[in-house]
Amino acid sequence: MPRGDKSAYTDKQKRKAQHIEDSYEARGVSEDEAERRAWATVNKESGGGNLSGSGRGHAENHDSAKKGGHLGGKAAAARTPEQRAASARKAAATRKRNAAAKH
Repeated sequence: MPRGDKSAYTDKQKRKAQHIEDSYEARGVSEDEAERRAWATVNKESGGGNLSGSGRGHAENHDSAKKGGHLGGKAAAARTPEQRAASARKAAATRKRNAAAKH
């Protein structure tokens, strides 16, 4: 099987990779990089393609999906209250502007 061939993956794994890729693209990551990261995540969680052989039925490890929430907070903790307040005001203005643009 050539590198990059996705025929050994289940439909569920392909859907999962597509959702992850879409999420990265929505956050501004390039298409190629988003696809690379998505398949890396699927491989890490499920151990690669699962269509045939004794590899079927192994438990998936979802640690990578839970990782994001644990990383946050460090930047905010290092900033002064004035900097956090300015950031909050800027975010509120952006949300207000985006809401006005939708309607």
